[in-house]
Amino acid sequence: MNVDVLWDQASLVQMLKDHLDLAVFGILGFMSFLMIAYTVERIIFFMRVDLSQYGDRHLLQVALTRHLTAIASIASNAPYVGLLGTVLGILITFHDLSLGPGLSASAVMLGLALALKATAAGLLVAIPATLIYNGLLRRVDVLTARWNSREEPGPVQTMQDASRSMNRS
Repeated sequence: MNVDVLWDQASLVQMLKDHLDLAVFGILGFMSFLMIAYTVERIIFFMRVDLSQYGDRHLLQVALTRHLTAIASIASNAPYVGLLGTVLGILITFHDLSLGPGLSASAVMLGLALALKATAAGLLVAIPATLIYNGLLRRVDVLTARWNSREEPGPVQTMQDASRSMNRS
């Protein structure tokens, strides 16, 4: 029974060795693709949006913030995907180290360095996603303020109205 467990563990480690980079970079690549696609869609929408079509502030908010949650989720989860790749890469390196004295220090360092590239890749996805999310959120705030200003008189209009009423009296 113990031999079966070791064989299963060895085959699992071998499977991780063979597919870890592809899995981590595939997931991060897909996350990047979604982030770019949603960003382009939002930019085009923001350029074309007609605020006068929205009579309700809540419907405007729903339209303006569409896909922003996905971008924020990518920004917050990409480092964890990278970290998972790093942890699994380090696990593989320690497994190889435990197999015997035949593994050199340079091979261990190479394994650790390759594992850390997953964290770097996660950060390379997360940092632009965070910047994009914040930029798009600012645009939502600006468009919402423009929509609000069409309903409420601004301070300049109020001052003009006050000036007119003072001149009339």
